[in-house]
Amino acid sequence: MTQIASTWLGNYNVDATLARQIEQERVAGSCLEVYLHPDNNSKGRIYTHSTSGVAVGIIKEREVSLNAGDIFRTEQGQLLVVHIEAQKVIVISFTGVVGDRARELIHLGHVLGNHHYPILLDAGKIYVELVAPQEVIVATIEQFNIPGLCVSYESRSPDQKLVFSSHSH
Repeated sequence: MTQIASTWLGNYNVDATLARQIEQERVAGSCLEVYLHPDNNSKGRIYTHSTSGVAVGIIKEREVSLNAGDIFRTEQGQLLVVHIEAQKVIVISFTGVVGDRARELIHLGHVLGNHHYPILLDAGKIYVELVAPQEVIVATIEQFNIPGLCVSYESRSPDQKLVFSSHSH
């Protein structure tokens, strides 16, 4: 049976009373905990499973963002702790002289866009959101064989999350 959680109680990271209550519930084994992907913030309805395997449905307003440490009460009276997973991204950097490779780099950006891979440019790096299997995106990048192009990976904590713009036609 799916437990429905729609009553937000607060966040235990900022509410000491709630933090103590959560610790007591954890000791008693009656607290549900879920780990959510950062993209769930834009959803009004989230279906997931707790760490103990219980099916959970979270109902919230779309404009309300979830934060690590948010606490909900389920309709069955259990407390639900929300954890937000780290955001994994591909980082593309370039160590060569851009002028020598400008056309190839622009073509790379064009191809990434044609594949609808969300990208973000920041501080001379291109961040690519993992909306497809990592190896598929990396293969797309590496097919260009651009000297000086470096591909690495970052895990960003929920408070360092990159916000990629949405794509539409």
